[in-house]
Amino acid sequence: MNKSIKTKNVKLINYLLLFFIITILISCNKSDKQEVRLSTQERVQSIDSIKTENVTFENEGVKLSGTIYSPKNPHSAFVIVHGSDQVPRMTKFAKRLAQNNIMVLTYDKRGVGESGGFYAGPEVGTNNISIENLNLLAKDASSAVNFLHKKQEDLPIGLIGASQAGWIIPIVAKKNQLVELMVLFSCPTITTLEQLRFQFYTDNREDFWENHTEEDAREHIKNDPDKYQFKATDPKDALKTLSIPGLWLFGEKDIQIPVKMCIEHLNTLKLEEKPFEYVLFPSLGHNTNKKEPIDISINWIKQKSLNIKNNKKLK
Repeated sequence: MNKSIKTKNVKLINYLLLFFIITILISCNKSDKQEVRLSTQERVQSIDSIKTENVTFENEGVKLSGTIYSPKNPHSAFVIVHGSDQVPRMTKFAKRLAQNNIMVLTYDKRGVGESGGFYAGPEVGTNNISIENLNLLAKDASSAVNFLHKKQEDLPIGLIGASQAGWIIPIVAKKNQLVELMVLFSCPTITTLEQLRFQFYTDNREDFWENHTEEDAREHIKNDPDKYQFKATDPKDALKTLSIPGLWLFGEKDIQIPVKMCIEHLNTLKLEEKPFEYVLFPSLGHNTNKKEPIDISINWIKQKSLNIKNNKKLK
């Protein structure tokens, strides 16, 4: 009887010890998971330590809605200018810039998203790139520049955009003296009518440059009859008046704009001592919103912003 009781007691003690050990292991595992979770949260907060603020500003009685991305120690401030499509605020691109210490205002294009006004379309047509519409969109961007400047007046301020922005950004920079920098992805230096002639000729064919020469393209741009009759906008008219740094990023396989013609125009302006630069990417087309072009533009912005700040200190 005593032996049986002892055996039962030993078994009970073993069970209790096993239960105790399992409890400790479970507790430790939970603790480890909590530590991993906290570590992950801290890491995310470190990456995303960018303040965001939804804002509205006005141009000609129309309210435009956007978001400001503010890093802790910005070296410059930029407004993103849209292409021709119905473009909402470009949050992914803005965040990329902000993570590299660039304060950014991106907004819904007029008539798009939460912005008021009327979007002029279709994407290719008279009203989309008419002088009236381009000037109106330039006024929107200029109002955005004024609004962003008031948020932090000591920062060099610039414009960054793609495609149709190539006609808009020079207009804004010419009229608004706050603009000190401009970055243009796949942006034309030719007129709006010349761009349409080229675009209709390529007909969006990806193999266009495999079957046509530069001479073919230039001949059509020079002589093709226009499908739309309206007054052309020439970005060179504004660019000739500017003395601020500009960076163009081109894809050699572009079938929306004739890149080599655009580069020739920039080289002519450079001979007139305009502080303009460009980078050509042989493997890219019209979409130059890629890692390498963006990285180059970010480094360029950082360098030019530092130069602007240093020059201001010397004055």
